[in-house]
Amino acid sequence: MSPAARTPRVAIVGGGHNALAAAAYLGRAGVDVTVLERLEHVGGAAVSAQAFAGVDARLSRYSYLVSLLPQRIVDDLGLAVPRARRRYSSYTPVPGSDAGLLVDEQDADATRASFAAIGAAGDADRFADLYRRTALVAQAVFPTMTERLPLRADVQARAGAASAWTELVDAPIAQAIEAAVAHDVVRGVVATDALIGTFDDLRTGYAGNRCMLYHVIGGGTGDWDVPIGGMGRVSGGLADAARAAGARIRTGATATALSPDGDVAWIERDAEHREGFDLVLSGVAPAVLARLLGEEAPQPEGAQVKVNMVLSRLPRLRGGIAPEAAFGGTFHVQESWSQLDAAQRVAAAGGIPDPLPCEIYCHTLSDPSILSPELAASGAHTLTVFGLQTPDRILGDARPGTPAHDALRDRLQDAVLRSLDAVLDEPIAPLLLPDADGRPCIETKTTRDVEDALAMPGGDIFHGALSWPWLEEAPGSIAEAWGVETAHDRILMAGSGARRGGAVSGVGGHNAAHAALELLRV
Repeated sequence: MSPAARTPRVAIVGGGHNALAAAAYLGRAGVDVTVLERLEHVGGAAVSAQAFAGVDARLSRYSYLVSLLPQRIVDDLGLAVPRARRRYSSYTPVPGSDAGLLVDEQDADATRASFAAIGAAGDADRFADLYRRTALVAQAVFPTMTERLPLRADVQARAGAASAWTELVDAPIAQAIEAAVAHDVVRGVVATDALIGTFDDLRTGYAGNRCMLYHVIGGGTGDWDVPIGGMGRVSGGLADAARAAGARIRTGATATALSPDGDVAWIERDAEHREGFDLVLSGVAPAVLARLLGEEAPQPEGAQVKVNMVLSRLPRLRGGIAPEAAFGGTFHVQESWSQLDAAQRVAAAGGIPDPLPCEIYCHTLSDPSILSPELAASGAHTLTVFGLQTPDRILGDARPGTPAHDALRDRLQDAVLRSLDAVLDEPIAPLLLPDADGRPCIETKTTRDVEDALAMPGGDIFHGALSWPWLEEAPGSIAEAWGVETAHDRILMAGSGARRGGAVSGVGGHNAAHAALELLRV
């Protein structure tokens, strides 16, 4: 763009982490950027919050781990986002016993011994080989996430014949799981990678395949890291980068309508505004974008229940395993292959699974900085529980704030606690730290709570179905080449609903910004 040319104007609807990444890139390129966020703070699901009165713990309230955030974005935007690598990958108690499978990333012999201890000695090498082959796919895919979309054939060729490409892409993932390992618990450990936030029959569908692919490609290794300081550190850094680049971030600004030619209407501090922009980037879910355009779109369906807790100490475990090891990675609860399968059938019929499959993450074992020094010194820890096989449909017509929804939330919370108690050596409820009002430090978020708080339809944390991060044939437009196209040339998808969105990555924002710069010829 020549010095005399008019500065292009871009509006970004939504102020989640992807929107902030897009704003930072565009602002640094000299674009006039306005971010409209309906809440009084930015960050969307990637925020930290003091969830309990008088308890100085800042929890990553919704999203909680970082895997897909590329180093390129960190370097480009000068982000200070230190991350801790967890030594333990996972611990999975064997249902009905005191034994469990501990996968130690730093001790292959100990991991092999743990497989043998649960009667799965033959699976140890096959389990490791499966993830070795998925890593070959990761190494081929992840570097392309911040580039124009590659063609499927090219990525497959880079992954090579020795990779797990065929298992991940060409047949329902259940076939790969059952062919790779035999033990019920080991199969379940693999299957959870295909079910986080996703509801699918792994024997017939492909949604689980795409979910698993995104879980194993992060950083080219599949490691899920802990953001030091909490998830708010990620969004805070992106917001700082956007503001430093000159972007205007307007909170308390609710978009009310868009037009395909770039007009945006919003309400801010009870005042109505309407302005025209050269491009509009959508950081909101595709279904929300459709409503703003006066169009129709399918309603996505989330599939999780989230429970945050602060404990006075970590609970004791059966079999004598140290809690610091068991909770040091992902703690799988009631997630054997057969339990996941049974839970899927119950939930598909609209019921709440019992036992409820879930997994636990302990931020404070890797990063105690989210606690005050006094709270950390007391031995307190945070636990985040993510319930699987809990699609939005099980809530029926119940809406937040109604007795029907409150009752269902209580049922889900009770189901989570029962599942945990069944694998612990002591009940967890007495370990819940009391808040300033004497109430136990536990909060449960259903899909409806997520939708209500974050405007994610159906509580879908991915904003809709995940897509393969490649194209089958050459793209027909710049927007399609970057995976950010919509039905309208002047509106780009910049959030988790972009082709390579999903999880906390900044990729959707990065790619929308780069497509915008090409379109604007900046």
